[in-house]
Amino acid sequence: MLDTTPQEVAKLGGAVAFSLLAISVIAFLKKFNLIYQAKHPVDTKSTRNGGEIVAEVLKAHGVEFIFTLCGGHISPILVSCESQGIQVVDTRHEATAAFAADAVSRLSGTVGVVAVTAGPGLTNVVTAIKNAQMAESPVLLLGGAAASLLKGRGALQDIDQLSLFKSTCKYTTTVTSVRDIAPTLRKAISIAQSGTPGPVFIEFPIDTLYPYHMVHKEVGVKKDPKGLVQRVVNWYLNNYVSDLFAGAWDSRPVAPLPVNIPYATDKQVQKCVELVSRAKKPVILLGSQVTLPPTSSSQLVHALENLGIPCFLGGMSRGLLGRSSRLQMRQRRREALQGADLVILGGAVCDFRLGYGRSLSKSSKIIAVNRDKGQLMKNSDMFWKPKLAVVGDPADLIVRVSKALPDNTYSSDWLQTLRDNDNEKEATNLEMSSEPTGDLVNPIRLLHRLEEEGLEDQSILIADGGDFVATAAYTLRPRGPLCWLDPGPFGTLGVGGGFALGAKLCRPQSDVWIIYGDGALGYSIVEMDTFRRFKTPVIALVGNDACWSQIAREQVPMFKSNVACSLEYTAYDEVATGFDAVGIKLTQSSDRAIDEAFKKAKRESENGKSVLINALIGKTDFRKGSISV
Repeated sequence: MLDTTPQEVAKLGGAVAFSLLAISVIAFLKKFNLIYQAKHPVDTKSTRNGGEIVAEVLKAHGVEFIFTLCGGHISPILVSCESQGIQVVDTRHEATAAFAADAVSRLSGTVGVVAVTAGPGLTNVVTAIKNAQMAESPVLLLGGAAASLLKGRGALQDIDQLSLFKSTCKYTTTVTSVRDIAPTLRKAISIAQSGTPGPVFIEFPIDTLYPYHMVHKEVGVKKDPKGLVQRVVNWYLNNYVSDLFAGAWDSRPVAPLPVNIPYATDKQVQKCVELVSRAKKPVILLGSQVTLPPTSSSQLVHALENLGIPCFLGGMSRGLLGRSSRLQMRQRRREALQGADLVILGGAVCDFRLGYGRSLSKSSKIIAVNRDKGQLMKNSDMFWKPKLAVVGDPADLIVRVSKALPDNTYSSDWLQTLRDNDNEKEATNLEMSSEPTGDLVNPIRLLHRLEEEGLEDQSILIADGGDFVATAAYTLRPRGPLCWLDPGPFGTLGVGGGFALGAKLCRPQSDVWIIYGDGALGYSIVEMDTFRRFKTPVIALVGNDACWSQIAREQVPMFKSNVACSLEYTAYDEVATGFDAVGIKLTQSSDRAIDEAFKKAKRESENGKSVLINALIGKTDFRKGSISV
């Protein structure tokens, strides 16, 4: 054992004590961010608020609309957006606001933005945000929250909001200081648009949005503290507010960050070229991903026409090739897939829509391309195997393959066979439009007349419903790219009002038609008020069969009961008039009666009025055997 003098022990003890003190001081300074505050003192006289920074960032990202249902937690965001020239559009339900933001994201090429208040405001958008996730829509959700200091202490509308959206959003975070607002927003928007697009959520505690003097007042600092404990509490509260606002108004970047998009490698493109060049009976299935930026619709259409391969379009890709392309097939897809020797899944997914992969032939070579690896390989462990699987942008791959294949080599007989099958099925469907439906309107006839006489070249179709909308999907032909909006694979009812609102704002010169089932209409008929207030006239065509028919079609024959499936032939046209819209009741299947209703609807819409056509429809066997699960 070493000999140590008392002086040396004392000296060593002093050094240890000093080190511990230094560590404690550093930890104290770091915990309470005192060094940063010293370098960036708070401007206690400033009347600026965090909402101004939110608006500046959104403006720099090209955001034109923010959808909302107002609440005290988010007022600074809304007022500041208005000051920046961003149109604030308030709806009658938060879900509608989120659906409208979804539609804008699909049609504008940038993020759609929705801002809602804390607690119930956020819980009311859960379904809409999940729908955006599954539809791969880049939506920015801004939510109010209780002050950080009061979280978990019983504040008004205080719940664990981040956990609520963790599974539905690509990125969730809470802002902890005003200086973090701009970088957090920029990061979130970039993430929303990168890779597989999807929603992101930023929570704004109320004290990060309001001005310093209001937050300082509300935090409860005593003017004349009594005793040591009260002085310590006062210091803590003052430091809390100072840290919130330290460096708040320093200049920071607000411009967009780069968006990261996966692309096929040159080797993968070459492999795809080789497979396509050897195919004799190829088919392309396109999904919604092909409509995403940066590849334009015109580039993709040119590539598809150059390749000359028969196409089936699904989701947002409906309308990509116009109304009557020689390449687009709409009917008897399963037969085409079984006869093809090569199938290109361009953003199409082997989920329930393709029988989990069972719709594909075992003998076909499959090229699958998708930005999302999970979607790319879905069910490939069970029912199908890709010859080539590419994690990348499908539209970009098709364009690059087209450039490498100036001439197609497959047999023209193949295209004609599919066209003949398509025409045969179309003729059968048309025959069903003449079948009697008693005193009610034949829904197939109604939709055929809309297709032939109602729709203009720039019309946008919004799909919101079950049985009637599914019939419309086989009957109506969107006129161009991004002229068809449906919920996507989540199958959400209630999207109609929000989608139509967003679409009309993005394309004010286009007729916007909502194809409603009477069940789905109940979710958003109140938004007729929003259409009136924001001068966004739309036309709603309601297939009113007084029933949840998509469910009843299977439930009744299987279980001999229509329990919970029956509705009434409600006078929805009269409901619409209560919101200063024009209501039209249609009860006749004659071409003349139907055409007159459509002409009146378009005339009133041109005059700035929203219109609801309440078509009382009968039953047909058009969708007999369809399954609702």
